[in-house]
Amino acid sequence: QLQASGGGLVQAGGSLRLSCAASGSIFSIDGMAWYRQAPGKQRALVAVITSGGTIRYADSVQGRFTISRDAKNTLYLQMNNLKPEDTAVYYCNADIMVRGGGAYPTNYWGQGTQVTVSS
Repeated sequence: QLQASGGGLVQAGGSLRLSCAASGSIFSIDGMAWYRQAPGKQRALVAVITSGGTIRYADSVQGRFTISRDAKNTLYLQMNNLKPEDTAVYYCNADIMVRGGGAYPTNYWGQGTQVTVSS
């Protein structure tokens, strides 16, 4: 249901743009978010955007990362001024109302995309 892309290797100070495309029998999508998991650490929230456009960022990325979504249910994460500590596998996450799937949304994870920032 969720396919993430856009990761790669970049030098410190560089930029990357992640994308996450939602597909399938979708009626609507509520909140969408990016998480990341660095080696040896727990998965942590990076940024979240609601269907109404409310946005929240982790303190560590505030002012450097921008989350957005478009009308085709694609989620983006523009990452600027990247730092070595941003190195992680990035996962997209969404609460999706599936057509014929009941009254409540189902939470989905994308497969993850590796971001590596060299110093």
